[in-house]
Amino acid sequence: MEGPRWEALCPGGLRFVYGNGQHPPGLDSFLLASLPRLKPGWKVCDLGCGTGLLGLLLLQRRRELTVTGLDIQPEAVRLGKLAAAENRLEDRLFFRLEDLRKTALPAGSFDLAVCNPPYFPPSAGPLPNGEARRTARTEEACTLEDVCRAAGRLLRWGGAFCLVHKPERLTDLLCALRGEGLEPKRLRLVSLRPERAPSLLLLEARRGGKPGLAVEEPLILENPDGSPTAELDRIYFREEAPL
Repeated sequence: MEGPRWEALCPGGLRFVYGNGQHPPGLDSFLLASLPRLKPGWKVCDLGCGTGLLGLLLLQRRRELTVTGLDIQPEAVRLGKLAAAENRLEDRLFFRLEDLRKTALPAGSFDLAVCNPPYFPPSAGPLPNGEARRTARTEEACTLEDVCRAAGRLLRWGGAFCLVHKPERLTDLLCALRGEGLEPKRLRLVSLRPERAPSLLLLEARRGGKPGLAVEEPLILENPDGSPTAELDRIYFREEAPL
């Protein structure tokens, strides 16, 4: 079996772990972690947290958060707890082996929910190898509606739900959010370069929010010469400028 791998988010930064069949870290988690407007003391729930990369990214931005991650994969939860101990964040970063559709967490107990959800229905094409990768990439274990329902239940009134998804699922996403009392408020499309079609979207919804969606300027990943943009450098903590 492949052993766990450890990497630092940035020089001297928090360390995250993956491996043992888990889906490897990707750009989408880093992009999503840059979206929320974080406040000290916020309670955050990471739905389908895997080994905890997204929670660590948020804590790298603002250490005063408390993050609780939910996942149905025992190995992911085990590794996440190791990461919390490795970073001395056992009082800030918690993991629960629970199905987000049936969680025992109290309703209305979080200020922010985040999710890097499965992007594709099982019928979308060949399934990835390995149960953990299938769970992370396809809606085999939970649907988009399940994720939105869990976020709507766990958030306090006015709480924020931030997630990343594929542009071709935007209609499904907006409908699922409104169906659970989560009003879409901020949308940002992500493109490799300005002339390229968007490949990802970042979206924030608010529980009980008023109608009105702000479409923000696109997030561009590369300069014309192929180098990363200044914003992508900030997202990867390569510059000191705050997000």
